[in-house]
Amino acid sequence: MIDLALLREDPDLFKASQEARGSSVDLVDEVLAADSARRSAITTYEDARADQKSFSAQIAKAAKDHKPALIAEGKEKSAKVKALQAESEEASFAFDKLAGKLPNLIVEGIPSGGEENFVTLKTVGEPRDFSTDGFEPADHLEIGETLKAIDTSRGTKVSGSRFHYLTGFGAKLEMALLNLARDVAEEAGFIPTITPTLVKPEVMRGTGFLGEHADEIYRLEADDLFLVGTSEVPLAGLHMDEIVDLTDGPLRYAGISSCYRREAGSYGKDTRGIIRVHQFQKVEMFAYVEVENAEAEHERMLSLQEKMLGLCELPYRVIDTAAGDLGDSAARKFDCEAWVPTQGTYRELTSTSNCTTFQARRLQVRERCDGATRPVATLNGTMANTRWLVPILENHQQADGSVTVPAALRPYLGGMVAQGPEGPRY
Repeated sequence: MIDLALLREDPDLFKASQEARGSSVDLVDEVLAADSARRSAITTYEDARADQKSFSAQIAKAAKDHKPALIAEGKEKSAKVKALQAESEEASFAFDKLAGKLPNLIVEGIPSGGEENFVTLKTVGEPRDFSTDGFEPADHLEIGETLKAIDTSRGTKVSGSRFHYLTGFGAKLEMALLNLARDVAEEAGFIPTITPTLVKPEVMRGTGFLGEHADEIYRLEADDLFLVGTSEVPLAGLHMDEIVDLTDGPLRYAGISSCYRREAGSYGKDTRGIIRVHQFQKVEMFAYVEVENAEAEHERMLSLQEKMLGLCELPYRVIDTAAGDLGDSAARKFDCEAWVPTQGTYRELTSTSNCTTFQARRLQVRERCDGATRPVATLNGTMANTRWLVPILENHQQADGSVTVPAALRPYLGGMVAQGPEGPRY
């Protein structure tokens, strides 16, 4: 939910945000009209209810012979109040439905446009020139199959397309990566948290995932629960309907979970390998912070993502995502994209979003401030997930078919320095 007071005060600000997103500008006026109708209906109902109460008091004091007429009039007033109550509830429902469609107000200065209109903020590291090593790089699936680390054919046999098995080195490498991510996050003050992967509709809705991208989510209709596509969702719900204490600083969590995405609309895209799959593992940062500190926390999360990329020895770039490519909850989003040699391009590995107070308003997460309460800001950011195996395998492959293990991951693999077709090397 957006800040209604700000919307009433400066609707043009929201219209500019909608225009930058490529979304409906008219929706702003529709929400304002619904808000006006809702407030008018509530006022009319409350005035009629007050009149009814006052009239009821008069009946009690009236003379006996006057009471029958007054009682009849009182019944008419009661019926009117009930009708006006229904109208006010209907107006409130119409407002909530419209206001729920209005995405978060973007941070001023981010690029306008769609997916292709991002701005590159920095590029770190040089893509490896495999010609100097005397061989053509294999893609991650060929490497994974050679090392018996990835099995997509049996994943498809058992579960359908976009599922896979990680075996042997593949399983150990992913666990090493996730454990490194957990340790880096914990060192930075994020509490390791294994989250539920099924959530109630109000939590999924509160985080903003039941809008335009609802078709990405798996729903268990028999139980009225949703499978999460990121632990951002259960972490946002962790303090739902609570007043949190931020006097000692932000509340930070590192969510560890399996994630599920339908990948609706991605037919024919990234069908080879494990770049775009229905199930994956992930470590996700999530923070509740004071509104004034949200942008600084956003930069901090980005720096931790860059630290992880450096530890995995991957060339990457950081982009400022265009407004039209933001989810409903995000006011600004940075992506880190790693170089994938066989594709000759950078592919997204991490995102970090500043959701300002959008999610907290919906989920009623507040803090005390100056004798009152106010919504907090929420932020999220990927630390590592299954997709990271793609650039790790491709960038660190060797001419003999082996893969060198980045130094930071070796302690999590018992000191292994490389994995070859013949087995691990120490």
